[in-house]
Amino acid sequence: MKTIKYILLSTVLIGFTACNDEEDFDMSEDAVVLPELTVGSLDLSNYVAVGASFTAGFTDNALFIAGQENSFPNQLATQFAKAGGGSFSQPLMNDNIGGLLFNGMPAPDGSFGPRLFFNGAGPAVLPGMSTTEATNNLGGTFNNVGVPGAKSFHIPFEGYGALNPYFGRMASSPTASMLGDALTQSPTFFTLSEIGGNDVLSYATSGGVGVDQTGNINPLTYGINDITDPNVFAQSFSVMVTALTQNGAKGVVTTVPDITSLSHFTSISHNPIPLDAATAGALNAGYATYNGGLQFALANGLLTAEEAATRTIVFEESESNTMVLIDEALTDLTSFGIPSFRQSTSADLFVLPLASLIPQGYGTQIQLEDKWVLTPEEQASIATATAAYNSTIQSVADANPNVAVADLRAVLEQAATIGYPYDDYTMTTDLVFGGLVSLDGVHLTARGYGLMAREFLVAMDAAFGSNFIASGSAPAAGLLPTNYGPTL
Repeated sequence: MKTIKYILLSTVLIGFTACNDEEDFDMSEDAVVLPELTVGSLDLSNYVAVGASFTAGFTDNALFIAGQENSFPNQLATQFAKAGGGSFSQPLMNDNIGGLLFNGMPAPDGSFGPRLFFNGAGPAVLPGMSTTEATNNLGGTFNNVGVPGAKSFHIPFEGYGALNPYFGRMASSPTASMLGDALTQSPTFFTLSEIGGNDVLSYATSGGVGVDQTGNINPLTYGINDITDPNVFAQSFSVMVTALTQNGAKGVVTTVPDITSLSHFTSISHNPIPLDAATAGALNAGYATYNGGLQFALANGLLTAEEAATRTIVFEESESNTMVLIDEALTDLTSFGIPSFRQSTSADLFVLPLASLIPQGYGTQIQLEDKWVLTPEEQASIATATAAYNSTIQSVADANPNVAVADLRAVLEQAATIGYPYDDYTMTTDLVFGGLVSLDGVHLTARGYGLMAREFLVAMDAAFGSNFIASGSAPAAGLLPTNYGPTL
């Protein structure tokens, strides 16, 4: 993992000695005069943001006040206020602990819990309990219609608040939709962000235990972890853009990033297990019967030599042993008493929660279930769907002169490889130290949301004739944190 050393910004007081000549203060040769801010053809008087967790300001696996205040829509609204932008309301949580209560109690499955913080060794759950009650509806409408967990077909869905407590606490009525609540505010400018991300994200974070629903155009039959059919996505996205621009409002939409390049899926290597000679020998003895079964299958024509070699389990005295996983894509030999085991390769991706379980024997004595790993086949399903979503996003935007595109896919791709520049920083997707991705490995830091806001402004300047970037009207990276302490 790369380590970026952050320099804490402090105020330096410089004492000036008395000067007799005015020319001693003349810095005209070095002064940079920025042009006055102009907004081109934009009307920013009523900005409404529609989207999912990134729009809401979700970070460190929770929604809380500080994160919401540093959401990219709120950062954009701060810049818009310099050029006629109006007030920007958000459905703020009650505290900086994060999470939700349901009739005074935490969710029994542990979801909607407190935020994460860095304890010096890694991400840890903040002690304490949320004070935000999910059943208390805030009433009215909000400029930030960002709802964690929302998929593309959820946004126009009337009554979605009954399915998602984050929208339930902010919905204007029990039958409201996210899109409807946005439209009732008659926006003059909008952002429609990360639509499509959640359509593949839950499949990815669950290790691909859902179903790729490509070919099924009835989302009412989908499971929570399924991949959305591209045609369902296309219909939902087109409906949203058409509705938001029907009265002449302009807006910016975003491409869908390759989510498997996020640190939630890249922080655990495929060979993280150190073993001494004795332990490796004991494990090999434990898998001897399994390996013998593979030789039986090979001898009887049930396996190719290549697959038999792939499935053979061998450990050694080393700092970098691979892990044993269950792969349903292998030839099914369970009727012969031979499970579908193989050892991990560099082509596999592992979800971040596995990190705490490896020292407990997961990957050695305990074979990894599908929920812990994204196999190459599952990654291909995510990539194919994401490419289809992005094709729709680009074609819909190209057909509408009131819509610009911020290419978040390209930003994340560069951040995951060589890093992405933001003021004096190089942002990467490395967990904890990369600056871009928060402690949950998926959502962004405050500085990451600042970079996202800047990319929106770049797209606006190019499409609508504004000059936010040239005039210096963009969030400053150095003023935005990359993590929140436990005593926030």
